[in-house]
Amino acid sequence: MNFAVLVSGRGTNLQAIIDAVKNRRIKAHLKLVVSDKKNAYALIRSRKAGIKNIFIDPACFKDREYFDRELVKNFKNEKIDFIVLAGFMRILSPYFIRTFKNKILNIHPALLPAFKGAHAIKDAYTYGAKITGVTVHFVDEKVDHGPIILQESLAINPKDSLSALEVKIHAVEHRLYAQAINLFARKQLKISGRKVKIL
Repeated sequence: MNFAVLVSGRGTNLQAIIDAVKNRRIKAHLKLVVSDKKNAYALIRSRKAGIKNIFIDPACFKDREYFDRELVKNFKNEKIDFIVLAGFMRILSPYFIRTFKNKILNIHPALLPAFKGAHAIKDAYTYGAKITGVTVHFVDEKVDHGPIILQESLAINPKDSLSALEVKIHAVEHRLYAQAINLFARKQLKISGRKVKIL
């Protein structure tokens, strides 16, 4: 199966995915990396790995759906089977989500449905939560909402700084995301309503 990764920033999850593909922990072909940020370091990571990558400027499109139509055009040209979001900071349009229904994966640095949004690690930390974690889920038309594929909890050590907690969360992310992507690529996931069964 061919897949594409959408990125906006440093690309630490992308690097973990690249490494997992190389080590055959993900048995699928990472064919394309797309960013909405021209200077995203993730694009450099993909170039170093020899993966085709493109920057698509959102400013060139009149609205979110037109941007997403350009994404879809590129994905269809490259015969992309599924999409992986790795720090992609744009909300996808209903058009895009319908086009790739149940074929878009996202990772969130908290145990959904708790601490949704862009600052989940900090939110859990400042809230005083004792436990947080990582969630990999399918993307639907609501933010941080789709059916959950995998979750792993992580205790918040009272002595941890926010940056120390971030390091721990990222380590879980890099391992868990590769596992979930590989399950999808091997067609071992079955969705029934909000439940995802591992076959």
